[in-house]
Amino acid sequence: MGQLIAIVGRPNVGKSTLFNRLTQTRTAIVDPTAGTTRDRQYGKVDWNGKEFSIVDTGGWVVNSEDIFEGEINKQVNLAIDQADEILFVVDAMNGVTDLDDHVAEILRKSKKPVILVANKVDSNDWLYNVAEFYKLGLGDPYPVSAANGSGTGDLLDEVVAKLPEAEQDETVDDIPKFAIVGRPNAGKSSIINAFIGEDRHIVTNIAGTTRDSIYTRYNKYGFDFYLVDTAGIRKKNKVNEDIEYYSVIRSIRAIEASDVCILMIDATRGIESQDVAIFSLIQRNKKGLVVCVNKWDLVEDKSTAAIKHFEEAIRSRFAPFTDFPIIFTSALTKQRIYKVLETAVDVYKNRKRVVPTSQLNTVMLDAIAAYPPPANKGKFVKIKYVTMLKGASLPTFIFFCNLPQWVKDPYRRYLENKIRENWDYCGTPINVYMREK
Repeated sequence: MGQLIAIVGRPNVGKSTLFNRLTQTRTAIVDPTAGTTRDRQYGKVDWNGKEFSIVDTGGWVVNSEDIFEGEINKQVNLAIDQADEILFVVDAMNGVTDLDDHVAEILRKSKKPVILVANKVDSNDWLYNVAEFYKLGLGDPYPVSAANGSGTGDLLDEVVAKLPEAEQDETVDDIPKFAIVGRPNAGKSSIINAFIGEDRHIVTNIAGTTRDSIYTRYNKYGFDFYLVDTAGIRKKNKVNEDIEYYSVIRSIRAIEASDVCILMIDATRGIESQDVAIFSLIQRNKKGLVVCVNKWDLVEDKSTAAIKHFEEAIRSRFAPFTDFPIIFTSALTKQRIYKVLETAVDVYKNRKRVVPTSQLNTVMLDAIAAYPPPANKGKFVKIKYVTMLKGASLPTFIFFCNLPQWVKDPYRRYLENKIRENWDYCGTPINVYMREK
């Protein structure tokens, strides 16, 4: 289970710049997919072989431009509640403000590992100001410049050193883990209750790594899997939380812990930007996907044309990844909810599907001969051989060729589409890599 680090601090201290600086270290190099930086508030960092997620909490809170105590309390409490470690960002040019004192006081009481980051130390002249932050009582301040990157290496070393050890999940590995995600009121709790039904006694709870996501082992009707409960069922006692904001951070936890995500969409409201945001979290984590359009019993027009129109709308919003199942359900009337489980199991099997190398080469080399990669500056790309990577967490195909750097995204997509046409990888992302032979 991934570990989550939250960035907090008052407005205009450079939280987003720091977030971009820390996550870029990886996004820029490792992630060639388009749209990776679209959700500016969530990213993954890989530092010295340790991978963790970073959330810029300020980015989720509404009107974070106002220096407004309530908003800051909200993001700090959220971070304390959800994160494994907190980066508290202050501004070395401005020194300690009342609001910084206020945040520091909450953090000192929290017992969470906190790292104090003195930002905007853009030149050595500002280093003298950093000592002032010792009075916040949070240990050594780390001087950094998010703008030019100085000091961020030392900071990441400290982040990795302070990360609490991830507890091991007590789950059985070869059993799929399904997360039910979606924005508030899309019907996540109802569908979980419909699955589990009155027969709660045949369900065993295993606490996951966070006190938050709980794996629920589900075995009846021939199914056997874990439901990753995003704690959506256990209501927060503080109802005044920023619900949307909360649900996204919750979703991150659940998505990272699962193999296949069941994304609930409210049929009565259509696709909203938060659905797209959660979809891109699923994509970024390369998880399987089943889209479940819930509350279908409330829709007036249930004609085939209406269903087709809805499906097309969903696929166009989620493009370029369009090869995933869509199921119209009602948690209330239990219509097609077992179909959702069957489909999720199929998607999990697709993730594990292995294509024999000989079969792969026969089909794919023909497809490549029929439509070879475009020439670049008079150089021709020759793809000689293709194989599937063993033991990868999702289907990964490696094409060996003479000039891997000349093979661009559109051609990769062509190869991916050919693979999907010939083998059933519905619902799961695929990696296509070019390597020099």
